[in-house]
Amino acid sequence: MPKQKTHSGAKKRFKLTATGKVKYARPTKGHFLTNKSQARKRKLRKGSYIAGKNSDNIKSLLGAK
Repeated sequence: MPKQKTHSGAKKRFKLTATGKVKYARPTKGHFLTNKSQARKRKLRKGSYIAGKNSDNIKSLLGAK
């Protein structure tokens, strides 16, 4: 049986932590930053974690169990 390939889009956007959580960067931080308030941009700096069934789907894309 062939090896499972890692999903190229997923590996650019998500990282697995040592405890197995899926970490990602908050969206809408790329452009049009003059329209966003300082507080909003400050909150977007922090990453976040994906929970539930979505994290299972992403882990399978990344080739993790």
